[in-house]
Amino acid sequence: MEKKLIKKSARRAASKKSGSRGKKSGSSQSEEGRKATKDLNTKKRETWKKEYEKKPSSPDSNQTTAADSGMVIGVNPVQALFTDANRPVEYLAVAKGAGGKRIQEIVDKARAQGLRTRFVDRQTLDGMSGGLAHQGVIARAGIRKQPTFKQIIAKVIDNPNTLLVLLDGVEDPHNLGAIIRSAESFGALAVILPKDRSAALSAVAAKASAGAVERLDVVRVTNLTRSIDELKEYGVQVIGLAGEEAQAINQANLKGAVALVLGGEGKGLRRLTRDHCDSLVSIPITGGVGSLNVSVAAGIALYEVQRSRGE
Repeated sequence: MEKKLIKKSARRAASKKSGSRGKKSGSSQSEEGRKATKDLNTKKRETWKKEYEKKPSSPDSNQTTAADSGMVIGVNPVQALFTDANRPVEYLAVAKGAGGKRIQEIVDKARAQGLRTRFVDRQTLDGMSGGLAHQGVIARAGIRKQPTFKQIIAKVIDNPNTLLVLLDGVEDPHNLGAIIRSAESFGALAVILPKDRSAALSAVAAKASAGAVERLDVVRVTNLTRSIDELKEYGVQVIGLAGEEAQAINQANLKGAVALVLGGEGKGLRRLTRDHCDSLVSIPITGGVGSLNVSVAAGIALYEVQRSRGE
């Protein structure tokens, strides 16, 4: 009997020891699991942080705030606002101590229009500009009234050498502004873009345009391909830029009324847009990059149209 009790006690002791070992092992595994989960969550947080810190490019991003409030930022845009724009200016703010001929000209024009100039410290302008380089001057103006697509068509009919720029999904306001600047420089009648999947005509775009946005019409349409078909009905040759095409732009006939169509960043022209173009051309490049920024491509294509016409 005593032997049986001794054996049972021994088995219980061994069982407890084994159980404690199992618990210890399980506890060790649990700690490893918690460490792995913690590391995974840390990586996720870092990934999310990077995503949140990316510069917003959506038309619905904070970059549209300045546009909605009518802010015009920087010397070139503000000077163009007073010289070329047909919209009311609400106020002009200039940094205290800011000088130079061009800023003085802006102040003089504001006074001539009966507009009072506010002289503020640079920190105040920094807050108003939303991070853009204001160069010591910011204005606030009403929204410029843009023509309708039908009004653009009417101008096309009157001008047999019309040059238009159509944008299919350009979502970066810097690119939009740079394209507007090139289009105005090379004599384009207007820039046409869809209401959806396009950058807002924000203060960022206006600054990148160096004031050209005040002189060139920018028209939004509901359906870009339908607008392309309508332009073709009125004799406009619609030419799409696509990097993989064999025909180079300098081999194309660019006489008469021409509309250049450029696709969005990284994606290029959509298939439906391609199908509605009269022809597709490329810009020959010899480097290893393989493609050009859309605003750079626009400048080269616009120059080629002007060159081919002998203008």
